[in-house]
Amino acid sequence: MIDISRKDPTLRTATARAQVFMAPATVQAIRDRTVPKGDPFEVAKATTVQAVKNTPQIIPYCHPIAITGVAVSYEVTDAGVTIDVSVSAVDRTGVEVEAMTGASVAALVFYDMLKMIDDGLSIGSVVLVEKRGGKSDFRKIDPSRLSAAVLVLSDSIAEGKKKDLSGLMIRERLEAEGIPVQDYRIISDDRDGIIAQLKAYADEGLNLVITTGGTGFGPRDHVPEAMNEVVEREVPGIPEAARAHGQDRTPFSMLSRARAGIRGDTLIVNLPGSRGGVSDSLDALFPGLIHAFKMLRGGAHDHDPRPEVKA
Repeated sequence: MIDISRKDPTLRTATARAQVFMAPATVQAIRDRTVPKGDPFEVAKATTVQAVKNTPQIIPYCHPIAITGVAVSYEVTDAGVTIDVSVSAVDRTGVEVEAMTGASVAALVFYDMLKMIDDGLSIGSVVLVEKRGGKSDFRKIDPSRLSAAVLVLSDSIAEGKKKDLSGLMIRERLEAEGIPVQDYRIISDDRDGIIAQLKAYADEGLNLVITTGGTGFGPRDHVPEAMNEVVEREVPGIPEAARAHGQDRTPFSMLSRARAGIRGDTLIVNLPGSRGGVSDSLDALFPGLIHAFKMLRGGAHDHDPRPEVKA
């Protein structure tokens, strides 16, 4: 089973569809509620809810998740019944397999209840109609059109006493997200030097600057104070999200004084200096952070990945 512990829970929804084909007389029996075994609509609905909730017991690589909603709807035509199953959950992985399992089981319930009056029954395709809440829903801008810089803040690394690992980790992650890194630099924990470099990046028109280091309680941790002299607009939600994500994994995340803000059209984000802190923060911020650049260009929140799901 794939480890999804690095992901943050988000609202996930999916709708799957199954079809059951039958003779016109069988359709009429359903409409007249004269099926000998009872009403297949009600039986299928209850069974579908159970199937959705028990999907990990049937499909071994599906993660157990807390299902928050299941909706079952039907369309009856002269050719048969179309069944739509919508599933929602706030979790770390999608619910498309749960929706497809529910639709499949609903179709089987219809088959079982109608086979005694219709020898020609058949189940058509089971398809995923829609899914939302994954990475694709949070990528509404082409990351390859952005530009980024990684700034490592450390006296010991700048003096060659230690090797940089956190900055390289950030650069690799940005490149994996499709964001070109135009500059990677190591400087000392000098407050004036930090201010000058961050202003220079903004003056160059870079879209994103991520720093690592200098966010703790040490006497040379000057990044938050330097940010006071650089940013024009604070973005408190970014470090809040990173700290909240990290706090679920280590009790030390709350000790970070990292900040984020905007200067001109440049978004500057501080990350901790430790590799673990950087890894956790990046997992918390991407891919949602990319949407910030659409907002900076005047774009609205015209896409909400949270469709209405009937109870």
